Amino acid sequence: MSEKEYAPLSSACVRALHDKLYEKRKTAALEIEKMVREFYNVNNTSQIRRLLKVLGQDFAASQNPHAKKGGLIGLASIAVALGKDSEIYMEELLSPILSCLSDQDTRVRYYACESLYNVVKIARHSVLSHFCPIFNALCKLATDPDQNVKSASELLDRLMKDIVTESLIFDLDSFLPLLRERICSRNSFARQFVIAWISVLNMVPNLNLTIYLPEILDGLFKILDDPIVEVKKMCEALLGEFLRSIKSDPSKVNFSEMINILIVHAQEKNDDLVQFTAITWIKEFVQLSGPHMLPYMSGIFTAVLPCLSYDSDARRMTDIKETATAINFTLMKLLSLQGEKTETEKSIRSDSDIIVKENIDLTAVVTVLTQFLAHNSIQTKVAVLKWIYDLYLKMPEQVAPHLEVLFPALQRTLLDQSDEVVQQCLVVIAEIISPYLENVLNESDSMEWNFLNEYWDTIDQDSKNQQMVKKKDMSKRNHEIDTYKKDLSISDKDESSEVPYFTKFISGLLTSFKVNNEFLDERGSFVLRQLCLLLKAETIYLAISEILHNETDLIFVSLMVEHLNMILLTSSELFELRERLKYSYQKKENFVIFICLYRTWRFNAAATVTLCFLTQHFECACNIIKRLGDLEITVNFLTEIDKFVQLLESPIFAFLRLELLEVPCDPNLIKALYGLLMLLPQSEAFYTLKSRLDCIPSLKLMHDSRNNGNETTKCKTPVHHFNLFGEFIDAQIKYQEFKKKLRISDVNGRHRKH
Repeated sequence: MSEKEYAPLSSACVRALHDKLYEKRKTAALEIEKMVREFYNVNNTSQIRRLLKVLGQDFAASQNPHAKKGGLIGLASIAVALGKDSEIYMEELLSPILSCLSDQDTRVRYYACESLYNVVKIARHSVLSHFCPIFNALCKLATDPDQNVKSASELLDRLMKDIVTESLIFDLDSFLPLLRERICSRNSFARQFVIAWISVLNMVPNLNLTIYLPEILDGLFKILDDPIVEVKKMCEALLGEFLRSIKSDPSKVNFSEMINILIVHAQEKNDDLVQFTAITWIKEFVQLSGPHMLPYMSGIFTAVLPCLSYDSDARRMTDIKETATAINFTLMKLLSLQGEKTETEKSIRSDSDIIVKENIDLTAVVTVLTQFLAHNSIQTKVAVLKWIYDLYLKMPEQVAPHLEVLFPALQRTLLDQSDEVVQQCLVVIAEIISPYLENVLNESDSMEWNFLNEYWDTIDQDSKNQQMVKKKDMSKRNHEIDTYKKDLSISDKDESSEVPYFTKFISGLLTSFKVNNEFLDERGSFVLRQLCLLLKAETIYLAISEILHNETDLIFVSLMVEHLNMILLTSSELFELRERLKYSYQKKENFVIFICLYRTWRFNAAATVTLCFLTQHFECACNIIKRLGDLEITVNFLTEIDKFVQLLESPIFAFLRLELLEVPCDPNLIKALYGLLMLLPQSEAFYTLKSRLDCIPSLKLMHDSRNNGNETTKCKTPVHHFNLFGEFIDAQIKYQEFKKKLRISDVNGRHRKH
């Protein structure tokens, strides 16, 4: 290029700017500085702009690296000469320098840093209008492989931070898009650079960075996952500062825009620091925002519930679990407070509170809770079940439409191996089905009850007259009772008295017992006892009895009755039901329970005998025992009788042992006990019962009384009116025929295989 094209630069100055030696370029820069001062003094702006164009386009943009260096030092000298008035030419000064910061030549980048430093040092606040491109360039330089360049950029970076800190005006809105972009960098040095800048901006008094936190929070948590410890610590400290700012003035915080970000990072499994920090933030958000967090319950559950299962000696894991527990407790408290508003409070309650409760996304909440019912942690499943219980308790109408999803999941949870989980599950189920229980056996509406009530008075009269009812009449009455029994059936009730979930639960439970014998043997007793504790034992037993009465698999019916009978005799939860059955001959309402149970118990001979002893229907027990010789006596039957003999020595049957002291003693009772003795092999149970019978003093007194013609025995209950013995025989015949068909089916099945 000709000398004219470089004007106003002299040819000597141009050659010096192209020289590879720094000293010569420095000399040229001093000449340029002097030249610019002269132009400035005479207000010759055109020459200044001409000089900026030459240095910016012809030198800084040259392919020659030495020319670039010359152009950079020349631009810096112009800024020095102009001083504060360099603001007028800031665009022309900064643009070529910023371009050189990304040059491939290491030395060019270094001198570009030096040039920009000098310009910024002179212009100071004037460069803030160009802060974004400068910040962008510095962010890239933070990752520069050359240490000299990095050192130079760090000097420039510190200068820029000082200027921003001193400035009263900083356009944070314009800077935020660039910050959002740079905060997502995966380079650790760039991340460190960004964190340092956010920390500086957060300390500027007139900048409220907390307002913009939703824009950068996700990026901050990603940086917290950085592999370099120093970067993690810087980010952790910054997040701590932000959290303290939020706690000091929560009114200006947009919790809703940040909670979902926290929920995502609270599920981070690979970095416990990220997870703990996110969980801690969620805890503070729930405490500070209160009911406004309820609409985000499903997401919070997703983050918090798995953390309840953490069982590790590691301090961080323990902290996560404790924090998650605190969140869970606070949310439950919030829900309770929403449901415990008094009428006065409701009248003055703000519309926002009402809206919050209505905005709980129950569909999402139920979906999450249902999923976590299959979690492998006991603590998590118990927490989920408590949530379902609380939600149903506080919002029954809103939860009711979701029971079609919840109820099957609850029934599956009953198969859990943990007693604590099963127990809590039963608490939930009991709360759900309890509103329907009034329709299960409503005595005022029960047609069977009316029938028994109608005949009760005639029973006493028949008993006094000691008239035996003819078999034809007994069959007729039994047919009538069966008809009424069908009318009473829960499954046949009209819609007005429908008990869907109770029936569904009992039927489902029995199905689980039927298809899973291990579940019945190992957990059946626990489940049934807890049900009887939570609900009325009478209702549970009558419902099960009715369903079993219509069951076609008589083997299962017999097995189920065996379990039910043992629970009835031994469990403290069924004390009241035992007492009612014990005196079923005294009250009509107790007698109907006995009749309903007997109809199902009759498919298990040992259980039927036991029930008759418990209810003091000794005549029926005696008749059944006499007939047992004609039926198949299995090892299982003898085992059950053995257990019953042991129970006779327990406090439960103390009343029966004391009955043996009566004179005259009921002969049917003595005959029944001796009948059991004759059925038993000479085992320990045999000698136990024999020893008890040997202690009956009334046998001698009864003998003397008969000799004197003073025998007066009274039957406590005229059970012949209901042909209980006949029903037992019919049931046993059906049972034996069913077993025979089952054996034939097994034989045919094996034959086909061969």
